[in-house]
Amino acid sequence: MSPKTRTERVPVAMAEPSRAAAWLRNFRMSGFALTVLGLIVAALVVLAPQLKTLVEQRQQIAQLEQRVQDAKDDLDDLDAEVARWGDPAYVEAQARDRLYYVYPGDVTYLLLDDDGTPVVDDQQPISDQLQATEVDWMTAFLSSVYTAGSTSATPEQLDGQLDSPVQGAGTTEGSSG
Repeated sequence: MSPKTRTERVPVAMAEPSRAAAWLRNFRMSGFALTVLGLIVAALVVLAPQLKTLVEQRQQIAQLEQRVQDAKDDLDDLDAEVARWGDPAYVEAQARDRLYYVYPGDVTYLLLDDDGTPVVDDQQPISDQLQATEVDWMTAFLSSVYTAGSTSATPEQLDGQLDSPVQGAGTTEGSSG
């Protein structure tokens, strides 16, 4: 017989399980724990729609508060605009800029860009009196009607060839009264 070799047994250390694995292995579900878990799930199911409504209402309130703040800001801007219009110097400046009013003796030119918008030169001196121009608009109107009715030219040919309105002596071009 052959001699038997003896196998030596050596104890092997197993890796320790993690805390979570040990907890789950020792976890036992009791009737009380199941009842509490069921109550928690039922509470979530019942309260979830109300929580959603609460969040939506909070968002709507925030939006409405923002709209109120925007309206207050607009009101403040409008109050400032009304205060500006109470100043005679501002009213005069607006009349000169928007309505092209001029003072007697001022010479103003109304320039048109390529796109047809008026360009005003702000380099002119400012006088202290407004001037009303004397345009004979009825004669200019009748002249325009007569020219349009008595010619055989097309509108493109007439463009720029018609006489300008007859103005009184000493008036400025491009002003209105």
